[in-house]
Amino acid sequence: MEPMKVVEALWERIEERDWAGVGDLVAEDAVIEWPASGERIVGRTNFVAVNSEYPEGWSIRVLRIVADGDDVVAEVEVPHVSMGVFRAASFWTVRDGQVVHGREYWTSVGGDPAPEWRRRYVEPL
Repeated sequence: MEPMKVVEALWERIEERDWAGVGDLVAEDAVIEWPASGERIVGRTNFVAVNSEYPEGWSIRVLRIVADGDDVVAEVEVPHVSMGVFRAASFWTVRDGQVVHGREYWTSVGGDPAPEWRRRYVEPL
């Protein structure tokens, strides 16, 4: 499977809660980093566990996926019924049909308030 299709399938399977299917797309020794929270997930088992144990009430909407060879970038929106709306920019490396490395930047929509000094230059989304 080409890298872009692997990442598309990864998000689809996470949305479907197909944890065995997610595991099929992640290399056994994959490393996924979350710099914003200072965490590193090492290994397929831990990646699947972190995602499968997240509190229910969420869905995923893929906003875009762009690929350049083995490197794939995805932007997703994840609304949660009680925790609000999250966005993620994910940078994946795919080899031989599996994710081998990822770096995801997660944020909650509105969770990073704009400083007052910029107000005259910007408009709200």
